[in-house]
This record gives sequence, structure tokens and C-alpha cells, in this order.
Amino acid sequence: MSGNSYPIALNVLAILGAYFTFIFIKGLLSPEEEKETIADIEVRQIKSTSSFARLHPQENLRDRFAMFLLDKLKLQQPLEEMWLLLGSPAKPQPVDILFSKINWAIFLPFVFVVLLQNPIFILLAVVGFYVPDMQLKAKIQKRQQDMLGNFATTVDLMALIVESGLDYMTAFERIIKIAKDKTLLEVEIEKTLNETKLGYSRREALERLSQRTGVQDIRSFVGLIVQSDELGTSLVELLRNFSTDLRFRRLNKAEKLAAQASTKMLIPLFIFIFPVVFILMLAPMIGDLAGGGLLSF
Repeated sequence: MSGNSYPIALNVLAILGAYFTFIFIKGLLSPEEEKETIADIEVRQIKSTSSFARLHPQENLRDRFAMFLLDKLKLQQPLEEMWLLLGSPAKPQPVDILFSKINWAIFLPFVFVVLLQNPIFILLAVVGFYVPDMQLKAKIQKRQQDMLGNFATTVDLMALIVESGLDYMTAFERIIKIAKDKTLLEVEIEKTLNETKLGYSRREALERLSQRTGVQDIRSFVGLIVQSDELGTSLVELLRNFSTDLRFRRLNKAEKLAAQASTKMLIPLFIFIFPVVFILMLAPMIGDLAGGGLLSF
């Protein structure tokens, strides 16, 4: 591309970007006819217990834009599920996650456009919109791994208590009572116990436990208890077999990671260690060659 055509292409791209931005803002600010308006969405959100009830699209443009994204991209349920898997923290709420996504979608392309003086980096807005998702998913994975740390031991302890003649909800209460420092799994079990006291059935509380954790092993554990409760089968044997299977799979996973360790070590070995060894071995010879030492022979 010649020097004259490059500025022309940038100008055309800038004009197209301005045109589509105008169309987008016009569609955002124009009220829709014979459809559910943004005000109706706000009323529906306020009636629910969602944190999105904090949005007031009639008062400021930022909330109006956030509500627009919620409606067009169907973000409410994914954001609430992500917040649930985080452990329902006070911060960030689902609406805070949404604002974080919007801020990243504005900040990331802005930095690249300003530094590199190229409007094509506006396309990074899509990447910036999903940066908070990657950060939060990493936190969710770490939280799930922490839950599985002592899960097999908890199942064994529960089987021991049930074998003594108590039911599984009482076993949960005993496990929580004897715990000095509650783990993440024990905190979730305590929430399940509190939900049964608030009126949820045992099955509903257990299903909510599996939804909050998002761990397949815990889902299988909940399904095991529900099946035993409905069919009247022996829960002790099911729990012991389940615990044995958990430990067997964890051992296989550890052996697999150990087998992969030697292969993964080859990468830093070739990049960092071998070049240093070669330099140390060849440095004296190169020094002699540079000083004419070998010419004397």
C-alpha cells in the first residue's frame, strides 16, 4: 500500500466507524414501538431479587446502556450464574461484573488507539468485554479445586456418621459442628442446612448446593443422596464406594500429571539450560579464535 493510499484508508475507516457509531447510539436512544421497552425491563428487574434492580435507565445513560446490553445479549442469567459460582460474594455483584465488562470494552481499545494511532484497534472492544470473564473463571476454578481438596475425607466422615444410625442431614450438622476452621465445602454445606431451616425441601437444598459449586463430583454426590433417599437403598455403601472412586480418580490424575512433567520440562530445558551450557563450552574456543590463538598452530 502506497504512502498516499494509507491515509485515505484510515479516513474511510474512521468515517465508517463514525457512521456505525451514530447508528448504534441512535438505536440505543430511540424508543422501540410495540415491544418491551427498557422501562418495562427495569420494572421486571426491580420486582425480582436481582442486583440489576440497581439500574435506573431513566436517570442516566450508563444504566440505560447497561440495560440495553442485558436485554440484547441475554447477559442476566450468565452473570448471575457466574456470581453464584463465585460463592455469592458481596462484591462483585452481577451488576458490578457487567459494569466491569463495559469499562474494559472501552478502556482496552482506547489505550491501543491512543498509543498506536490506528483506529483498527477499536475492534479490541470485543476482547475487552470478555476480559473480566477470564479473570472470574480463573477464580471459580481455584475455588472449585479448593472444594475438592478434602471432599473425599468429608464423604468418608459422612459415611461413618450415617453408619452409626443418623440420617445424612444430621451427618452434615455434625461435620459442620466439629470443624474448627470451615473450608469452602463446609461453608456451602452450612448454607444447605440453613436453607432447609428456611423452608426448602431436602432435595431442593441439595440441588442448590450442586448449582452453587458447579463441580461434577459434588453433583454426582448430590445425585447419589437423592437416589438413595427416593429408592431407600443403603447410603453407607454408596458413600464408601463413591469415596473410593474419588480417591482412585485423584490418584490416576496425579500419576498422569507426573508422567507429563518430564515432557513439559523439555521446553525450559531447550530454551534456558542448553544455550547456557553451549555458551560456557564454546566461549573459550571462540575467544581463542577471536584473538588469533589457533593461528599459531
